[in-house]
Amino acid sequence: MSAKMPAKKAVKKTVKKAAKKAVPPTWPLAAAAASGHGPDDLGPIGAHFSSAGGPQLTPGRAVEIGATALQLFTKTPNQWREPEIEAATAAAFREALQASGVRFTTSHDSYLINLASPDPTLRARSLDSFTRELRRCHALGLDAVVSHPGNFIDDRASGLARNADAITEALEAAPGPTRLCMELTAGQGTVLGSTFEEMAALLTRIPAHLQSRLGVCLDTAHVFAAVYDLVHDYDGVWARFADCLGYDRLGVLHLNDSAVPHASRKDRHALIGEGHLGDGPFRRIMTDPALHHVPKILETPKGDDMVTNDRRMLAKLRAFAQG
Repeated sequence: MSAKMPAKKAVKKTVKKAAKKAVPPTWPLAAAAASGHGPDDLGPIGAHFSSAGGPQLTPGRAVEIGATALQLFTKTPNQWREPEIEAATAAAFREALQASGVRFTTSHDSYLINLASPDPTLRARSLDSFTRELRRCHALGLDAVVSHPGNFIDDRASGLARNADAITEALEAAPGPTRLCMELTAGQGTVLGSTFEEMAALLTRIPAHLQSRLGVCLDTAHVFAAVYDLVHDYDGVWARFADCLGYDRLGVLHLNDSAVPHASRKDRHALIGEGHLGDGPFRRIMTDPALHHVPKILETPKGDDMVTNDRRMLAKLRAFAQG
């Protein structure tokens, strides 16, 4: 934004620029047509996008790579600064989104948040940050917010209880339409939520009147690095997921290959087909009727620019969908 440009004019110019880029949404339609699938046939599919310059610019960036789903940060993820979403920004985002063809939107919350911490100062600061994240998501009208369970540090059961209590407090303090999708983790250190059973235990501790606002995000790299062998036991992994959590909980998939081996308990992402998972599990996911309409988000390495790898990965996934 130019320092000399009045705020209202700058917002209008941003909206018009985003809309101009977004209409018509030729990339999703052309890519889908080339694969023999329409956008609705595949379900929403996209990537994580930079929100530099404001969230209102992300729908245009999604169109650049042919995405029909987007993930963004509503704030700088490694800082405690908690900006509010101004009405003009929210309006600009919604207008650009409507013009873009993007059908699913989610944020990812701050990396600093630890709702399971035994440290009262850190936990209070985390709770405040998480609550403000929910409010920003509601203001933008996002479908979901993805959040990692915290690190328990001292005692696992106590950490799980602290995490559930903080989620409950935040959801009650920030009512709204955005669904909270707790992300399964790779199990490094004292982090919670690396097994389906533990994630189920966390969610069931949250009161019944809030259950409709809860979901799960499954990251393929995380669950593979934790314990679940999607390469050699794809059907078994999903059967266990269905038993422990249920497909109705599955709000979003993060599609990432793993740069580390199975059960290594490290969170390292790789390009699809270029890690230890390989193409196989992603072919299955893209043709699995149970996962057909679940939104799918890439968090794979960007490379030298912000579009080339993402375009290539989306084209690959769409090709897998042909079966």
